[in-house]
Amino acid sequence: MSFSGKVKEELANQRSGARHCQIAEFAAIFSLCGKIAPQKQGELWLEIHTENLTVARKSYILISMAFQAETQIRIRRHRAVSRTSSYYLVVQEQQTVYEILKAVKILNEQEDRWGDFSAVPERLVQNTCCKRAYLRGAFMVAGSITDPEKAYHLEIAVLSEKYCRQLQKLMASFEIDAKIVERKKYYVLYVKEGAMIVDLLNVMEAHVALMDFENVRILKEVRNSVNRQVNCETANIQKTVTAAARQIEDIRYIESHGGVSVLSDGLREIAELRLDYPDAPLAELGQMLAKPLGKSGVNHRLRKLSEIAESMKMD
Repeated sequence: MSFSGKVKEELANQRSGARHCQIAEFAAIFSLCGKIAPQKQGELWLEIHTENLTVARKSYILISMAFQAETQIRIRRHRAVSRTSSYYLVVQEQQTVYEILKAVKILNEQEDRWGDFSAVPERLVQNTCCKRAYLRGAFMVAGSITDPEKAYHLEIAVLSEKYCRQLQKLMASFEIDAKIVERKKYYVLYVKEGAMIVDLLNVMEAHVALMDFENVRILKEVRNSVNRQVNCETANIQKTVTAAARQIEDIRYIESHGGVSVLSDGLREIAELRLDYPDAPLAELGQMLAKPLGKSGVNHRLRKLSEIAESMKMD
């Protein structure tokens, strides 16, 4: 099972104790994969259509818990090649249909005014717990999350720009800065920062997935930190080796052109040490001197030798 599938499985197993949270979560599911199906007899049926068994199971549970309603389940098998199925949940009992429509704020209490089917009903998400539930339902239907081993990316893709911006506002109430991009016919709300994805998993109460994500994130950060340190040390070693080679070249040039005789005792001593210990760091060379010097003192003498070599080359 993919990481995204595991997250949705965990969310499906969440049980909101409060009815208002159950309704908020179901409202999100219904707005994204539900429809009102008029019948010839003038009746209205409610139908949820999904290819995700997890969503179908959670929808059935929410309808049962929040409305104690009877739901018919129909499964349509696709061709053997695709190995997928479509799940249809249908509510036919008219009193229950109208109760659900009023609960999710698609129909007002007087049953004479319809609301916006593709909008987040603000009255359903007044409480923080209901906002969590609504985001959980929306993610289960239209969301996905990349395996953190590969990349940090969580998204919810919907058809309505207005609805997408309302979901963005819900996330913002938890200080999650989600972005929106248009992709073909979809509006995609996405989060790419690891810390914010962790926060959103916490908001939706996917705590097991959160721990798995955090473990991967910590390992990757440690790995990256070690790599940076190794790269830095490698660069420093390379820099030291290059500098030492240049210093030895300058000293050899001074020797070959009879310049050693004009060197002071201090310069001659450091020159001899550098030739004897080509790989030694400056601090170590300084401790080998008759009168020990620090790293800066050794560097000053070697730089003086380089200046003498350059001067000789110009003559």
